[in-house]
Amino acid sequence: MADRGVDLSALPKEVREQLAELDLELSEGDITQKGFEKKRAKLLASCLPNADMTLPDMQLSGGHSGEPTPSPEAPGPSTSSASRHHRAHRSGGARDERYRSDIHTEAVQAALAKHREEKMALPMPTKRRSAFVQSPSDACTPPDTSSASEDEGSLRRKAALSAALAQGLQSPDYWINRSVQSSSTSSSASSTLSHGEPKSQPQPPLQPAASVLADVLAHTRIENSVPPDVTSTSTTQDRGSRMDLPPAVRGMSRGQSRSSMLDTADGVPVNSRVSTKIQQLLNTLKRPKRPPLSEFFLDDSEEIVEVPQPDPNTPKPEGRQIIPVKGEPLGVVSNWPPALQAALARWGATQAKSPALTALDITGKPLYMLTYGKLWSRSLKLAYTLLNKLGTKTEPVLQPGDRVALVYPNSDPGMLWVAFYGCLLAEVIPVPIEVPLSKQDAGSQQIGFLLGSCGVSLALTSEVCLKGLPKTPNGEIIQFKGWPRMKWVVTDTKYLTKPSKDWQPHIPTANTDTAYIEYKASKEGTVMGVAVSKLSMLTHCQALTQACNYCEGETLVNVLDCKKDMGLWHGVLTSVMNRIHTITVPYSVMKACPMSWVQRVHIHKARVALVKCRDIHWAMMAHKEQRDTNLSSIRMLIVADGANPWSVSSCDAFLNVFQSHGLKPEVICPCATSPEALTVAIRRPGARGAPLPARAILSMGGLSHGVIRVNTEDKNSALTVQDVGHIMPGALMCIVKPDGSPQLCKTDEIGEIVISSRAGGTMYYGLPGVTKNTFEVIPVNQSGAPLGEVPFTRTGLLGFVGPGSLVFVVGKIEGMLMVSRRRHSADDLVATALAVEPVKTVYRGRITVFSVTVFYDERIVIVAEQRPDASEEDSFQWMSRVLQAIDSIHQVGLYCLALVPANTLPKTPLGGIHICETKQNFLEGNLHPCNILMCPHTCVTNMPKPRQKQPVDVGPASMLVGNLVAGKRIAQATGRELGVVEDQDLIRKHQFLSDALQSRAQTDPEHILYVLLNAKGVAVCTATCAQLHKRAEKITATLIERGGLNTGDNVVLLYPPGIDLIAAFYGCLYAGVIPVTVRPPHPQNLAATLPTVRMIIDVSKAACILTTQPLMRILRSREAAASINVKTWPTIIDTDDLPRKRPPHIYKPPTAEMLAYLDFSVSTTGMLTGVKMSHAAVSTLCRSIKLQCELYSSRQIAICLDPYCGLGFVLWCLSSVYSGHQSILIPPLELESSLPLWLSTLSQYKIRDTFCSYSVMELCTKGLGTQTEMLKARGVNLSCVRSCVVIAEERPRLALTQSFSKLFKDIGLSSRAVSTAFGSRVNLAICMQGTAGPDPSTVYVDMKSLRHDRVRLVERGAPQSLPLMESGTILPGLRVIIVNPETRGPLGDSHLGEIWVNSPHSASGYYTIYGEESLQADHFNTRLSFGDPNTLWARTGYLGFIKRTELLDASGDRHDALFVVGSLDETLELRGLRYHPIDIETSVSRAHRSIAESAVFTWTNLLVVVAELSGSEQEALDLVPLITNVVLEEHHLIVGVVVIVDPGVIPINSRGEKQRMHLRDSFLADQLDPIYVAYNM
Repeated sequence: MADRGVDLSALPKEVREQLAELDLELSEGDITQKGFEKKRAKLLASCLPNADMTLPDMQLSGGHSGEPTPSPEAPGPSTSSASRHHRAHRSGGARDERYRSDIHTEAVQAALAKHREEKMALPMPTKRRSAFVQSPSDACTPPDTSSASEDEGSLRRKAALSAALAQGLQSPDYWINRSVQSSSTSSSASSTLSHGEPKSQPQPPLQPAASVLADVLAHTRIENSVPPDVTSTSTTQDRGSRMDLPPAVRGMSRGQSRSSMLDTADGVPVNSRVSTKIQQLLNTLKRPKRPPLSEFFLDDSEEIVEVPQPDPNTPKPEGRQIIPVKGEPLGVVSNWPPALQAALARWGATQAKSPALTALDITGKPLYMLTYGKLWSRSLKLAYTLLNKLGTKTEPVLQPGDRVALVYPNSDPGMLWVAFYGCLLAEVIPVPIEVPLSKQDAGSQQIGFLLGSCGVSLALTSEVCLKGLPKTPNGEIIQFKGWPRMKWVVTDTKYLTKPSKDWQPHIPTANTDTAYIEYKASKEGTVMGVAVSKLSMLTHCQALTQACNYCEGETLVNVLDCKKDMGLWHGVLTSVMNRIHTITVPYSVMKACPMSWVQRVHIHKARVALVKCRDIHWAMMAHKEQRDTNLSSIRMLIVADGANPWSVSSCDAFLNVFQSHGLKPEVICPCATSPEALTVAIRRPGARGAPLPARAILSMGGLSHGVIRVNTEDKNSALTVQDVGHIMPGALMCIVKPDGSPQLCKTDEIGEIVISSRAGGTMYYGLPGVTKNTFEVIPVNQSGAPLGEVPFTRTGLLGFVGPGSLVFVVGKIEGMLMVSRRRHSADDLVATALAVEPVKTVYRGRITVFSVTVFYDERIVIVAEQRPDASEEDSFQWMSRVLQAIDSIHQVGLYCLALVPANTLPKTPLGGIHICETKQNFLEGNLHPCNILMCPHTCVTNMPKPRQKQPVDVGPASMLVGNLVAGKRIAQATGRELGVVEDQDLIRKHQFLSDALQSRAQTDPEHILYVLLNAKGVAVCTATCAQLHKRAEKITATLIERGGLNTGDNVVLLYPPGIDLIAAFYGCLYAGVIPVTVRPPHPQNLAATLPTVRMIIDVSKAACILTTQPLMRILRSREAAASINVKTWPTIIDTDDLPRKRPPHIYKPPTAEMLAYLDFSVSTTGMLTGVKMSHAAVSTLCRSIKLQCELYSSRQIAICLDPYCGLGFVLWCLSSVYSGHQSILIPPLELESSLPLWLSTLSQYKIRDTFCSYSVMELCTKGLGTQTEMLKARGVNLSCVRSCVVIAEERPRLALTQSFSKLFKDIGLSSRAVSTAFGSRVNLAICMQGTAGPDPSTVYVDMKSLRHDRVRLVERGAPQSLPLMESGTILPGLRVIIVNPETRGPLGDSHLGEIWVNSPHSASGYYTIYGEESLQADHFNTRLSFGDPNTLWARTGYLGFIKRTELLDASGDRHDALFVVGSLDETLELRGLRYHPIDIETSVSRAHRSIAESAVFTWTNLLVVVAELSGSEQEALDLVPLITNVVLEEHHLIVGVVVIVDPGVIPINSRGEKQRMHLRDSFLADQLDPIYVAYNM
């Protein structure tokens, strides 16, 4: 085992000791591989000046790579006492060593090397520095762990490194690989390689295409009209070339240099960091997916999932049908006891002094010894106490056959033995369980399920254990989660009563009554009790005695848990039957002193030892402390988990080390067990010198398809399996198919082992349904005929029968992950992950693998604990390499890889990882990872095929008969007639709003039109008709005097919501200028809000600004100057203190077609659009609203809206003047300081009609939803409200309006009151729920059809259904038709299309968006391509459909309802389908309780999800898999990037709409300061 050219035994003793210590450090992960090599080389150099300094290729047959195990000739040197102390301080072994295998490690390294040739960088996630304290941000390359003897060079290197790091943290380019340096403006000091290779390795030269892209990334403006879509291969790039951009790293300052920006054509400056990462992500996505997808699928297919066609090359079983295997007959021995209790009675009487059990203390020294006499007398006392001393004579607490829980710690086996045998003697049924540690213990709820199903109400425990249980404040034991009510009984000897002379326990001959119940956890985490009958218990002991050849009086060392499995069967039951002396080594002792069991074997000359691979490995690691151990006494080393394929290497390594200590190769006996069938098979000890059994080297690919193929082609993906001997005496075994009916397998097929034997479990106690499928299986042959009458039991083990009837096990059913019809063993995946040098990253080898079902298939998730000192880079490297290794070796893609902080995964009682609980935490978002990598693009291969657009079914060629199109009614609807105004006087009065105000000021001067409220609900300002008119006149006079304006000039009105704004508007009309209302900038956030104001002023070419004094000061302030040029404002006039002047004349427009005002608004897609409203449109609109809402001068309405654009402006400024009703104005901003203001106003003024926005409704729902009692107490009563209309330009938010109605029902709000309005840019008011007409109806549409631009109505509660509410009744004088946006032909009823309107109050055009006049004509005056070619329509840009309902409208006709689905501009075209962002966002917001708000957008065909995190930053990474899952499940889309940000980052406009494009620009310009950005592979 010595190194090349270095004979270790020739080295001086202290050097050997230091080397051994170094090996240990490496194996326990306390030193990196690099540090190990460096120190080792130094040590060897000091004593061998000319030794070869390269690290040897340590191809060891046993130990792990990089850990030379001394050869048999040279016994390992003992380590110094200091290091021994050091090791005792650490608890036991450092890694989960069940999965060690050097062959496998080599295979993994080879696979990674292959990957490295076709190198692919993965974009590294971006983290905010504060977010995770767990990993130090500067530890990008951990410094060498050598504390002493550092040469100056290494110190100098460190200084250079830290300098480079310091520089790197300021410059993002530091992290960009040299491969881009040729063309980028990078100032990198060193390059971070994407796979952590040594720096000296020459980089492969860039292929031309890649450098072209790199150039593009560095400087170029991309001259095309869309962001570059790099998912399809561009012409310049040949297929083979791949770009390699390294992972960037987190922790940059926010104001980085913008040196390498790229300006995409939509004018978005894109910081290199984000776009480079997206570029990398797209590059990784270019890899072909595994199963090739067949071409496109047709529209009408309801089939969602792409089912991969079976591969013709899949290996299929070819052998003959298996023949059941018979075990040797169970011999009959004359003196075998009739029952197990009888054996105890016999030894207790005849061999009372004979030792039964020795227990060890925490240091590994014997604590106490229990003789057979003591065991018998104590068990007898306990049985007597249980039957006679609990309860009264007439009402005993326990009856024979009752179930009793045994709650004892592993460190106290004696108490457990006494309790177990005491229960057997009392004929009650013991149920041994783990000690619950806390109320929320991992899995305690499942134990509760077990106790419930077994009907347990009494628990036996020891005094010490009882004291340690968690208590309530008054000293009672707490009620554990999910447990039934328990009575606790302490069984210490001092509390037991000696039985009276005449009392004898009843010991019947073993029968089929249940003797004990052993718990088992299923894959889903439920814990069930396997009942073992008295006969099975006895027969099992007899079979074990025969198979293991136990002799009376032998000594056995047991390291396993006495409560269940082998530890119970051998160490408690069979040992008593054979009067064996059992020495129990508890887990706690093993952790402190891993060699303790070997020492016990040596000291007691034990014949049998009962261990797991873990114990073997730990002992081997620690053996250097023991020079003189001798294991020659062992005749049988039983390896309890020998059925795990990864046990081979541990057994080999152990033998390799201890053969020199007398261990014989033939004594190693792996065995296979199952909770249901008990012992399945065990290897019998071979004769001395006989050849050892052969091993099977199987192809993992074959295994995944369930067939046995000897591995020939690729040695990397091979699995070496050792046999577990022959089946038990008296048993019959078959192999059956694990799924479906139990059909016998073929000889070369992997299947589930089923056993028929008298020595197995009989049922799952209390669960007859599940029992039948497991304990009463009758195998059938290929024709389906049963194999006979005898029932078999499923063992849950997968395996096959090898030559000579030897049994081989390749895995457990519950550890199998079924991914696209192939089976992968979780253990195998763990082994592969552990073989990827986890030393730097994984804490103590704690890795777990499970699968979650997402989108119709299982997806593999790996979770590992990260070492506290692991750097971000190392962890990311490790994760990407695990991906590649598993991809190469198992040919399966990982869905998610998560690293959590050390010691945070839920533990099983013995310290392993509790898989079910971990999976539960993952799915509920309670895992709190510190690093995560999702790879949905690689592993989700069953996505539906992208859609190709089908020819439209209704086109010019369709039959158009009357109002039918293709056999359906044309989808059109009209509002009621506007009616004719007879009175010429009224026409004159209302044709212009300026006239209306003047006439009101004359006829009814004292009538109050407006009341403005402040936050306290006090009317701070009112305006009568006369006051408003006079105020408007003053403004007109000032404008004429100071503005120097011409008729028709544009004037910007910059006012807070209030009456000044209204007066200024009419002042402009009186002066003949065009008012433009603009929301004032936010004084606390000028940098963000002022540029919008400036933009509107510039676009509208405003000649003058009317505003208040405070706002005028802000416009000219230093703060404003920081974001815009304040010297170039147009004339600013403040209207606060105006002289009392009347204008010489009031302007009257020559025609009603003249412009009245401009309405500017920023759409959700970030477009600033101004529309022109003529006087005719304004008066018709006001009239339409008046008719719809029945507004008269005697009425009062309350408005809580922003008055700057759209319908909000119309209601605030225009409607009252036209209709004469009184408007109570509530500025929405006031609600922030006084939430109940709006609702209490409604109650106080007994308002019947109110108008609000979604943001106001949301504020009330979130802020007041829980306070309805408080509102009631204040006397708030909303029973007066007849209609509450939400003003919006979007699909009705049904969930919000419904929750608002439900919440405030308690204070009188009618369920029918809440409704919505709908308007758009081309027509400010299309629908509004008025007083007449039926209530708005709700329909459910199928989301899959919507994506295909079709409407399919479904029932409420149907899967994938979306509820849509009608947007209100269509306004009078308005016609709506649904049109196909591409062909411009009308569509039929219930078809999805663009909503077109024909109405006298449509806007007359866009106010020039630079050079897009053609667009404007198209939007405002369009004709249908067929049908009715004469009518002019305006295109709203919204998708919707019309459905004729059963309801009747005011005129008695059936009502046509308009349903708005969403804005066309906002829709995302992905995979040929049309998605509405709001649907994806609704799903995302439901994914986790901490998601406050979310927004989605696309960037180069990638879906980006931004989620606001309202919880702690720890939860940030929990959201990544949940968001990915929910979008995949519900929308069949793969999320490309998940961005987690603080609350309030997603920009929302005053109407409560998300500004998604604005968010996109901020993200790409790297201005979001996200908590975490995850790039899904």
